Amino acid sequence: MSGHQDGRPGARWRRATRRLAAAAAFCAGSVVLTAAVTAGPATAGTAERAALAAPAVSSVTTGGAHTCAIPTDGALWCWGSNYGGQLGDGTTTNRSTPARVGTATWASVDGGSGHTCAIRTDGTLWCWGSNFRGQLGDGSTTSRSVPVQVGTATTWARVSAGPSHTCGVRTDGTLWCWGFNRTSQLGVGASPYVATTPLQVGTATTWASVSTGFAHTCGIRTDGTLWCWGLSSDGQLGLGTLGSQTTPAQVGTATTWSSVAAGYAHTCGVRSGALWCWGENGYGQLGVGGNYQAAPVQVGTGTTWSRVDASSDTSCASRTDGSLWCWGKNGSGQVGDGTTTHRSAPTRVGTETTWTAGVAVADHGCAIRTDGGLWCWGDNSGGQLGDGSTVQRSTPAQVPLP
Repeated sequence: MSGHQDGRPGARWRRATRRLAAAAAFCAGSVVLTAAVTAGPATAGTAERAALAAPAVSSVTTGGAHTCAIPTDGALWCWGSNYGGQLGDGTTTNRSTPARVGTATWASVDGGSGHTCAIRTDGTLWCWGSNFRGQLGDGSTTSRSVPVQVGTATTWARVSAGPSHTCGVRTDGTLWCWGFNRTSQLGVGASPYVATTPLQVGTATTWASVSTGFAHTCGIRTDGTLWCWGLSSDGQLGLGTLGSQTTPAQVGTATTWSSVAAGYAHTCGVRSGALWCWGENGYGQLGVGGNYQAAPVQVGTGTTWSRVDASSDTSCASRTDGSLWCWGKNGSGQVGDGTTTHRSAPTRVGTETTWTAGVAVADHGCAIRTDGGLWCWGDNSGGQLGDGSTVQRSTPAQVPLP
């Protein structure tokens, strides 16, 4: 177990997520009392044949209990839990198969616990879903079931949606954050408590990427340095201490960071091909033994890691040989190894060597293969695996996009 007491943010977030997911399933009219775990893909049939003929997928994101993907034609498809309108289809109805979001063409997408944000090919940024903390960035706290534009800028390059805050990087290298700021996760200081429109984080114009966790945020600059800010209750900022950091602080002195992923109370990153994690470790989500780590600790000795993703208490990463590995919490089969046993070291997902760097994980995981096929596994209480059911799976099964 994580060891969090009831007053700790991670425990509160997990309880809230479970309540929202349960409410969403009830409202959608699909009450699931028990969910069987299967160890293999769906039986060959119409769904599998459709998956084989589906368009190639270029990007995927896993939200709290929903999934969104963009195929190579630029369409955007979302499915799963929809209690806050996070699927963007104009309803709050759960979908167990992909539903298209409008008719626009999209470049990238990221899902938070109850909201989604995406960048169109024209560089505009759009968000939808739950907005009780201003995380949609449209100047209000009104939830939206269809995409609403964030400001008027046409230069958005990256976006990351957390549980209740969002951050994005523009093409000029500036970093912007909005939403909940109770633990200074926006990086603009201790106030405001809530920002309903984007606020620039400092004056730097060298940001390359950003990742939003539960109550902290991390980003990489173009010089390869890593910076984190927000809450560090379990060392998730990697600064060697516990406590909060109101503005970005550099993690160590390395200048070779290429990937970072902020989970709920832990963080992982890739530097010079080596994998490093830090923060909470109650389920083994750091990929090493022991308790929490307040500074980065290397996971194994490998130097062929290409990209890592972290969310909830689970982590997944791809290697340059095309293999996929996951570890940490596995109660819903989100590690993808055919079991529901928590793993404290990277565990290989199948034997395939055709996985790309397109991997995302929450309480369910999804990843893209080199042929453009999309595969998902883990929790399916809201239909987020996209296979037309609410049965969870402990190994990957292909998702048929229309």
